[in-house]
Amino acid sequence: MTRAASLAALTLALVVPLEALALGEGGVILPGISILLENEPAGREGVATAIRILMGLTVLSLAPAILVMMTSFTRIVVVLSILRHAFGMQQTPPNTVLIGLALFLTFFNMAPAFQAVGTNGLTPYLKGELESGPALEQAMGPMRDFMVRQTREEDLALMVELSGADFPDTIEEVSTASLIPAFLLSELRMAFQIGFVIFLPFLLIDIVVASLLMSMGMLMVPPMMLSLPLKVLMFVLIDGWNLVVRSLMSSFA
Repeated sequence: MTRAASLAALTLALVVPLEALALGEGGVILPGISILLENEPAGREGVATAIRILMGLTVLSLAPAILVMMTSFTRIVVVLSILRHAFGMQQTPPNTVLIGLALFLTFFNMAPAFQAVGTNGLTPYLKGELESGPALEQAMGPMRDFMVRQTREEDLALMVELSGADFPDTIEEVSTASLIPAFLLSELRMAFQIGFVIFLPFLLIDIVVASLLMSMGMLMVPPMMLSLPLKVLMFVLIDGWNLVVRSLMSSFA
């Protein structure tokens, strides 16, 4: 046993209670975990396993980015951020609340696609019915269908043109590398359109309050002091959160 292996075994012995350890031949066995310490270099199977583990950890680290790029999260969180700026309150609602609301609305909106991903790709892979490659292809099908429905032809044509590839005859021939940025461009465009419509009533209240203060000669009174409570009152009276969420979910139909 090398010095590094001895140090690893000593660390485990210090961290894990002795009664939870079972020493096997050349290794340490924990409840549900088996660690093998050997001096011989790993063969091809060991290298392949290490590569799979590395790829799995990479996918887990990229999971938040994948969620943002391939789901409705981008449109929802941008609209909610524009709504907060329309109020004129930079920290209310806080970022944690906005992101949490956007995440749960994303899960609600993407539930059919996520269910299809689990049925077509994840479940057969876990049962051993599909290899990793076909399982990934089956899982990407529902996500591609969702992105295609929400992507404008102009944005998709732009990304295909920038990639230098030939224009495909069917949507199935479009690569995922071109579809994802086109989908994001379409989501940002739609989010700003919805945000502009939401911003107009709040802007009107700011203009009216500023005009009244100026006509009354109260130039030293900040218009925000009067317009902010009026905007909050208007938003509550019209049940604004209900209207915003309804509009967001309807925009994905």
